[in-house]
Amino acid sequence: MNQKHLIILVCSLLFSTGVSAQIGGDNTYEFLNLSSAARIGAMGGKLVPVADNDVNLVWTNPALLSDSMSRHLSFSGVNYFADIKYGYAAYAHHYEGVGNFSAAIHYVDYGTFDETDVTGQVLGSFGAQEYSLNLTYSRPLLDSSLSVGGTLKTIYSSLEDYNSFGMAADIGAHYLLKNNVTNLSLVFRNIGTQITTYRPDNREPLPFEIQLGISHRLPKAPFRFSLVLHHLEKFDLTYEDPAKKDQVDPITGEPLQEKITFGDKVLRHVIFGTELLISKSFHIRASYNFQRRNELGVSTKLSTVGLSWGFGFRISKFHLSYGRAAYHLAGASNHFSITTNLGDFMKRVN
Repeated sequence: MNQKHLIILVCSLLFSTGVSAQIGGDNTYEFLNLSSAARIGAMGGKLVPVADNDVNLVWTNPALLSDSMSRHLSFSGVNYFADIKYGYAAYAHHYEGVGNFSAAIHYVDYGTFDETDVTGQVLGSFGAQEYSLNLTYSRPLLDSSLSVGGTLKTIYSSLEDYNSFGMAADIGAHYLLKNNVTNLSLVFRNIGTQITTYRPDNREPLPFEIQLGISHRLPKAPFRFSLVLHHLEKFDLTYEDPAKKDQVDPITGEPLQEKITFGDKVLRHVIFGTELLISKSFHIRASYNFQRRNELGVSTKLSTVGLSWGFGFRISKFHLSYGRAAYHLAGASNHFSITTNLGDFMKRVN
C-alpha cells in the first residue's frame, strides 16, 4: 500500500457519511469504549496500529494478537470517577497450525446506590454492573506482513432491576510495511445487537465505530509516533450546547451562534500519541485527544484536559504500567496494569 492509496482510503472513510449529530448518548453498552489497560489510557483511549507483543492491545484491535503473546496473562484496574471501578483481564495462547487465541473479561462496577421512595425514605439498596466476555482469534497472512483477527463479545448488563444481554464483534486488520517500522491498522468495533432489552420494544444500538491508525518508529531515535482516526462512520461529531442556545450579544441583542470550523470537525477524529522507548524495560508515553478536549474542557480554563500520559517498566518477569487521562477539571482517571508471561515460569520449573 503506497502513500496515494492510503490517502484515498482515509478520505473515503472520513467523508463517506453525511453530517450528523455527535455520538454521546446514542448507544447502549457504552462501557465497551472504556480504556481497558494503562497503556491504552495513556495513549488517548485508542491505540489500534502498534504491534509490539502487548496482549493488552488486542482489546483495541484483534489483528494485533500474535504468536509472540502466547501464555501472556494481564490484569488491569482503573480508579474512575464517583467511586466507579472497572477492569480487564486477558490471556493469550498460540496453537501451532491453527492460529492465535485470546480470552478476556471486561467489566465495570458502578457501585451501590440507595433505593428511596418519592419522599426520600430509604427502602434498601441496589447495584449496577456490566460485563463483556471476549474471545479473539487471529492469524497472519502474506508472509506475516498482514494479519487479520476478530473478537466475539458476549455482553451482560444489570442496572438495578433492568437487565440486558447482547452480542457484538470486532473485526481488524494490521499491515506491517516493508520498512518494518511503519504499521497500518483498520478496525470495525462493536458490530452487534441487543438480544434481550432493558424494556420491551426498546431495542438500542451498540457503539459501533470505525478506526484507522498508523504508527511509525524512528529508525535512529527512541521514538514511536501514532495517529489514530476514530469514529470514521460519522464526520460531524460536534453538537449544539444547550447552555449557549439562548445567549445573545449584550450590545446588539442578536443571538450568539457558536462557530465550528471544518478544521475543528476534522480534528475531533484525531488522537495523536508518542512513546519514548528508553529501553526494553522502560517506556514513557503521552497523547492528545482532540475530541475529549473540545467536549469536556471548560473554555475559561482548559488546563490539561485531553492530555494523557503514563509509563511502563519491567521488574523481573512482570511488566507494570501506569496511565493517567485528564477528562475534566474535576479530575482524571488512573489506570494500572500488570502483565507476565506464564511460559517464563514454566521454563524455570523445567
